[in-house]
Amino acid sequence: MGIFTRFRDIVSSNINAMLDQAEDPEKLIKLMIREMEDTLIEIKSSCANTIASQKKVERLLEDTRDRESFWDKKAELAVAKGRDDLARQALMEKRRFTQRTEAVENESVELEVIVEQYRDDIQELETKLKSAREKQRMLVQRHIRAKRKKKAQQEIRRVDSAEVMQKFDEIENNIERMEAEADLVNFGKATSLEEEFENLAADEEIESQLKGLKSSQFPKNNDTTNE
Repeated sequence: MGIFTRFRDIVSSNINAMLDQAEDPEKLIKLMIREMEDTLIEIKSSCANTIASQKKVERLLEDTRDRESFWDKKAELAVAKGRDDLARQALMEKRRFTQRTEAVENESVELEVIVEQYRDDIQELETKLKSAREKQRMLVQRHIRAKRKKKAQQEIRRVDSAEVMQKFDEIENNIERMEAEADLVNFGKATSLEEEFENLAADEEIESQLKGLKSSQFPKNNDTTNE
């Protein structure tokens, strides 16, 4: 199992734990990004160490191949000189380095596979990390809007409650009572212009009544005058 595979298991476990605890989505996003960043650092460090080991193995492989070639030439020289005994010893040394070369080659191949896996994990994780960072701002903004909307809806429900509406009714009644009291202050009291017109009408009425009284009291005088 690669490091990135273990990382996915760890992140999945942490996410499930946070969801069970109803954690803040912003914290959840930050946790995911932080773990991705930490894992990326770990993978790159492991990859660098493996590459260093690979280079060391390559140097060892080159050395064993040189030693293998060295004893092969020594065996040829011994045969040319008629020294079969030395040729046998040289061939034995050559076989030892041949076996060692095969082992080192296998190790080199295994390290190359590991390095390639690390590189694939790094590329995949960097892509996911870039995508996560791009989505982080959008998701955080959505979460903020969702919280504000929830708060607004809660406020609306609170305002719509019977207790609040009763308070509004009481306030409205108080205002209406104050308005009525203000109207009563000037109730029955006309303005100066209205008073003038009322007085004018009253004067005309009095003059008419006075004229009527005179006509009823002195009808004869009026008749004589007419004659």
